[in-house]
This record gives sequence, C-alpha cells and structure tokens, in this order.
Amino acid sequence: MTDCCCLFLTWGILGKPMVIKAQVLAGGRGKGHFEGKDGLKGGVQMVDTPAQALQYAKQMIGHKLITKQTGAAGRICNAVMLAEKREPSHEYYVAILNDRSLNGPALVASAQGGMNIEEVAAKDPAAIHTFPIDFQHGLSKEKGVEIAKTLGIKDHQAAAEIFINLYRLFKDKDATQIEINPLAETKDGAVLCMDAKLGFDENAEFRQEKVFQLRDRSQEDPTEVEAAEYGLNLIKLDGNIGCLVNGAGLAMATMDVLKLNGGNPANFLDVGGGATAEAVKKAFELITSDKGVKSIFVNVSFLGGTGKSCCWFQDCLSKSSLKSLTYVRMFRSMRCDVIAEGIIKATNELSLDIPLIVRLQGTKEKEAKK
Repeated sequence: MTDCCCLFLTWGILGKPMVIKAQVLAGGRGKGHFEGKDGLKGGVQMVDTPAQALQYAKQMIGHKLITKQTGAAGRICNAVMLAEKREPSHEYYVAILNDRSLNGPALVASAQGGMNIEEVAAKDPAAIHTFPIDFQHGLSKEKGVEIAKTLGIKDHQAAAEIFINLYRLFKDKDATQIEINPLAETKDGAVLCMDAKLGFDENAEFRQEKVFQLRDRSQEDPTEVEAAEYGLNLIKLDGNIGCLVNGAGLAMATMDVLKLNGGNPANFLDVGGGATAEAVKKAFELITSDKGVKSIFVNVSFLGGTGKSCCWFQDCLSKSSLKSLTYVRMFRSMRCDVIAEGIIKATNELSLDIPLIVRLQGTKEKEAKK
C-alpha cells in the first residue's frame, strides 16, 4: 500500500481534522525543522484535508529532522503518524520513573505540562509533585484520585485510571521511564495522553522480546550501534577527550574531573568488567574514529571506589600539560593483562599516531607491564 493510500484510508476511517507527526526519536519535534534551506518548519503539523496530509508527509519522510535534542546532524524520519486532532483546554505533565531518594518508583506530575519540564522545575520547583508508588501493589484508585485533585484535573476517575495503567505498563514491561507530556484535558472533557516518551531496561530484553523488536536502529548513531555489538556501551559527546570507563558512576566522576581541569569529553564508553582484548581494540577503534581526539590516556586500576582513582587522576592532570586525551578507567574484575593485550593490538593494527599514556594497577599488573 502506498503512502497516499494509507493517508486516505486513515482519513476515511476518522473523517476528521488530524495531526501529522514525524516519527523521530527525539524531543522538541514541534519546534524543530527539517534539513535544507527550504526544509519544513516543525515536525508536528495540523492538517484539514488528505491532500494537505500527503504534502506534509512528502516533506517529512526521507528527510532529517533537527531539534534541540538531535544536534545539528538531525535524525532521519522514516514514518509519520496520523492522529485525530483534539483541542486541549489544559495540559499536564505525568511521568513514572525510579526515584533513588525513595528507593522505588514514583509518579512525578505537574499542572504545567506541554513544555520542557526541566525549565518548569528550575523556575517553579513547587509546581513539580512527586508521589511514591508501592512497587508490588501499584497505585490505588483512591491515590489516583488524590493525584488528579492535586493537579486540578476535573475528571478525577478518568485521570486515576490513566495513572494506574501507566504504572502497570511501567512494571509489566520493565520500563525505566514512562513520560506523558502532555496529558491533556480536552475542551469536550476527555482526559488523553497526547504524547509519550518510553524507555526500557536493556537488561530485561530477554523477557521483553516483543518490546525490543520494535527498536529502530536507524534512529541511533551507527557508532553506538556498532559498539553495542561488542558489548560496549558508547555515548558520543562533543568534546576532544575520549572516555572509556568501567561503571557509570565513575564515568560521571571522571568527566567532572576532566571538565574541572579544562578538558571536554568526546565520549563515554563503558567496556564492562569482562571485556576481551578484541573488545578493547574495538573500543580504541571507535574512539580514534573521532578525528577530534588528540591523545589517549589509559588508566587501569583495581582501586574499586571512585575517590582514590579520581583524586589520582586530578593530581595527574594538574601536573600534566595535556588537555586533550582519552581516559580509560577500569577496575574490580578487569584484568590488566587483557587491557594491555588490547592496547597492543590497537596500537599495531590501527597505526595510532597520537600520544598514548598508560597506567596499570590491579589484577595481573606485572604481567601487563611486561
């Protein structure tokens, strides 16, 4: 079925004014723009006729949408969604996520929805409400009604039912985040989830196969996809200091230290505790594919906590004139000899022509230094 047939069929079923949305995994689509001098302004458009919908679809599909979250490179639009146009009288924000301070899930909500929630939190912290959720039993109808009243939603029962179902989705599908922005109360009195952002725990892929089958690799950075094939967790950044770290907490501390000393991370790359020499070589290959990286610093340690290692790193930077380097930090089960083998493979096979600084401390340290 052609795009044209799909659009006209959808219109024939609903027979009402609609909204067409570019299906791109990024926030800020409505305020974004498509690539090119004459690119369409906005990835969300109101349409009144099938012909208008078809015209917008042609301007979206196959083109890159650029938003504040995609960066200048943008993200390709491979599909569009048509939905019935509904007029909101008020927009709310609702999210289900894990709250470390509560040691469990929470519902975070605000009566100021339809906008960047971070901006709301910064300007008016009192506008953000957090409601703890019992992990096992979820939300009761009474609690849902209480939340709806707190937000000022008129149809308490409908809103409560939505809150209950959102948590059921969060728990049953191993989600890390269920964000509805906006949750809208329409002019005809309905309560609707008008836009959603969902995240799922990759560690639960084995029992959420249907969810992960929906994953669209075309919406991800090719380098990050390649890294995942080797068991590496890579996130690209804009700086000139590549970071290859074992552990997210330590990675954040490391990047903080880099920033404090005038550096700017080019990436985060977690190699994991059981990496092979081949995976380490692949890590170097991915790091050096970024032409902005000017030198490589390897720090392999068994110190376990972030404190001693980052204090050492802070001291190292304060004594060094290097401002562009790659920082590799590994500990606990990571063997130094495996890292050394991977470094040698990378040096020989990738013809590294930038400075390489290596620190090894921990398991098989002596063997590694040989």
